Amino acid sequence: MELTNRGLSDRESWEKAGYALPAYDRQAAKEAARKCPRWIHFGAGNIFRAYQANLMQQLLNEKKAEAGLIVAEGFDYELIEKMYRPHDDYTVLVTLKADGTVEKTVIGSIVESLLLDRDNAADFRRLQEIFSADSLQMASFTITEKGYSLTDAGGSTLPAVRADYAAGPEKASSYLGKICALLHARYQNGRLPIAMVSMDNCSHNGDKLKTAMLAFAGAWAENGTAERGFLEYVSDPSSVSYPWSMIDKITPRPDPKVEAILEADGIADLTPVVTARNTWAAPFVNAEECQYLVIEDAFPNGRPPLEDTGVIFTDRDTVDRVEKMKVCTCLNPLHTALAVFGCLLGYTLISEEMKNPVLKKLVERIGYAEGMPVVVDPGILDPRQFLSEVLTLRLPNPFMPDAPQRIATDTSQKLPIRFGETIKAYLASPELSLSDLTAIPLVFAGWLRYLMGIDDAGYPFTPSPDPLLASVTPYVADLTLGGTCSPDRLAPLLSRADIFGVDLIRTGLADRVVSFLNEMLTGPGAVAAVLKKYTENG
Repeated sequence: MELTNRGLSDRESWEKAGYALPAYDRQAAKEAARKCPRWIHFGAGNIFRAYQANLMQQLLNEKKAEAGLIVAEGFDYELIEKMYRPHDDYTVLVTLKADGTVEKTVIGSIVESLLLDRDNAADFRRLQEIFSADSLQMASFTITEKGYSLTDAGGSTLPAVRADYAAGPEKASSYLGKICALLHARYQNGRLPIAMVSMDNCSHNGDKLKTAMLAFAGAWAENGTAERGFLEYVSDPSSVSYPWSMIDKITPRPDPKVEAILEADGIADLTPVVTARNTWAAPFVNAEECQYLVIEDAFPNGRPPLEDTGVIFTDRDTVDRVEKMKVCTCLNPLHTALAVFGCLLGYTLISEEMKNPVLKKLVERIGYAEGMPVVVDPGILDPRQFLSEVLTLRLPNPFMPDAPQRIATDTSQKLPIRFGETIKAYLASPELSLSDLTAIPLVFAGWLRYLMGIDDAGYPFTPSPDPLLASVTPYVADLTLGGTCSPDRLAPLLSRADIFGVDLIRTGLADRVVSFLNEMLTGPGAVAAVLKKYTENG
């Protein structure tokens, strides 16, 4: 069995092996997209193949769309060259269910794959043609939060961006510069309307994309490489909109166990590759069954009927509330807690951590006891139901090879939103008291213990990458198992609201955090003992 047009002509073999196949005329969908493109997506990674492409497949299967989906990649060209084109843009989606079963689907909705590359003249001309089509309704993006950056960590404009500001739309070569150049082509073809939809997992993602487009358009209008009308065009929501969205679906790197399942079915040429950009890719993607996509309904040129696939369209404030529900209470705080303590306790899989009754009680307490009293209720999703799904289906899913070491990356940047917002809500509430919080101070103490780079058995480990690692580790550098730490020593760190969301000294939480830390320092096994003590009796 071969994942190509030729190989899939033998539908019987694929169906006999348990694969759901495209139930539409793929050639017709390709021709429709060629003549009247409606949706192009930037970012050819796993989340796109597992989620957006599958949504379009559902629409095509149900005859609710005619044109297939076009994908473009502007960061890692090898994805297109080594994964998409050799397989005629097909992907195998393996949905990993919490009950241990798998669902196998051949995704054929992607009918054209392109490089967002100035040096590839044919592909770039095709992209300009797509953006000049009055039929195009939206361009969506999964390029990661860093993909929208115009400046470096110090606030200085990135060299490639600065060069593009001067070069103008005809020569722009940075990722976002080329995107804005495509919008310029659409402007020149009659100021055609379009929705530019960031689907990246970051708050207010549409604003990040809008800020970038306005920055390029403003620079070009200023230096005369584009008309001032272009800046007005990209600023006008009736012409170019930038909806906010909230996306939630876990799509880890290709899993060898999944590869073995597909090989046993007889599929050839499945070997994953690691590109020069350090992207893990394979002809298949493995993903969890749970998924959420909530989008602000702001589409000046219409949109596909994605609500028929489970996508929720709503207003901007509701998207924001859904994001806060997830990030501040129902998912992200639990992930961070498991990441920190998973590294300390020697776990390599989140799902294995959920088999530990103490860790399970810890995240249940974070979600139900401490987070739920102040949860932001979006109205369109039930926070308790969402949290229950996270705790019973998503985190324990044995098929999801998600590692605490990966999730522990950039923890200093995550703590203020994932826990600090809850603390602020407690401070603002006349009915609640910070003395009711146990699990959250335990996580803070666990993170300080984690910064030592010594696990609970007493062995060294390397903390995950974090931009503040070099500046925060000196506070715990001389701590040892069997020793103690004074509140004064950590005061400069514990007072940093940029890390904890609030000044822990002023709020009075610092003493409790340091007390927990000192209990975790008493010797090997102390972290596990402290967690057991306070999750059972806290």
